[in-house]
Amino acid sequence: QVELVESGGGLVQTGASLRLSCAASGRAVNSNSVGWFRQAPGKEREFVAAISWTGATTHYADSVKGRFTISRDNAKNMVYLRMNSLNPEDTAVYYCAARTPEQLLPIDVPVYHYWGQGTQVTVSS
Repeated sequence: QVELVESGGGLVQTGASLRLSCAASGRAVNSNSVGWFRQAPGKEREFVAAISWTGATTHYADSVKGRFTISRDNAKNMVYLRMNSLNPEDTAVYYCAARTPEQLLPIDVPVYHYWGQGTQVTVSS
């Protein structure tokens, strides 16, 4: 079983920065890609960013490219999402997601098996 716990969300003003953290435990999380998704009120969940198991490859949604940075520390079983230049459109619950070791999919395929409980990010104008 895999457990993902997000933290680091909060209420910030436009232009501020936040760093979200995802603590992972369980079955071989470090052997596959990890992603961040978000869901705003009344909207479907959308892909934000993903990182390969080595950290060498990343993939971003166009809406966050250049502002958000995903990283991971496999020694600590942690994945991070650094968010800069936040704006009200970034307001959402942010979720960390992990694949099983058998889900050998390209990094730009937003298919994941394990999900965290989410952390709220609210950006005021």
